[in-house]
Amino acid sequence: MISEPEMAGEFGAAETREVVDGFAGHPGGGPRHRKPWLWALGGMAMASVLWTAALSLYGSDDRRPEMHGYQLDQDPCPSVRLKSLGAAIAPREPTMDMGTGLLQHAALDKIRCVIPLRSPVEEERPVDGWSIEYTVGIAVALHKETDPGAEFEAQRRVTDLGFDPEAKLETVPDLGDKAYLLTRDEGDAELRVLEGGAVLSLSLAAITLYQSDGRGDEGAGDEPDVADPAPYQAAMISDMRDLMAGLKR
Repeated sequence: MISEPEMAGEFGAAETREVVDGFAGHPGGGPRHRKPWLWALGGMAMASVLWTAALSLYGSDDRRPEMHGYQLDQDPCPSVRLKSLGAAIAPREPTMDMGTGLLQHAALDKIRCVIPLRSPVEEERPVDGWSIEYTVGIAVALHKETDPGAEFEAQRRVTDLGFDPEAKLETVPDLGDKAYLLTRDEGDAELRVLEGGAVLSLSLAAITLYQSDGRGDEGAGDEPDVADPAPYQAAMISDMRDLMAGLKR
């Protein structure tokens, strides 16, 4: 059973204490003063030692994240196969994806698209009633200048509709550096993965549609319950692995 990740403990703040030697007097005279330039050099040397130690302990803030070979040199959405979800639900529409365009920048590469799975053929659709169709969302962001790890953790329950404290959150082991599956009451599920500077998302949404023959609503029946995405979680993980492998060079 996959469980919600535990929050990492915070490092305690290290308290430093500066000790300054007093000046020793000598018989028959005033205090012996150190030369100012020697004192300054000593302070600079101590500051350098402390700064080097701090970098070794906490790391430099301007370190670039490891990209693990990820590249977004072109739009990956047309070539995403969705083999596992296609076998579990329906194949993707081969020529359809609704993308927001590929952003390429020195600091960030980003792409987002929505891919519909194939609708039931006409003879399988109800003449007068409800049917369920599915769409898959793909989002990839490659952070090349700053580590997205803290932001990834902070947005664990943030969806396209905002913060959802009631969303179900489950960790997924052995997938990237960190991965979790977010499920909402509406039946939507989203798999999110962090690996170095790469943040990837694969979501599954069910849509209920009503087909009318134009002769009224008699016998239409009740709208079906929201589809449970649980049976498709393994397929989502498999297709995420394919997506990750396809983006690495």
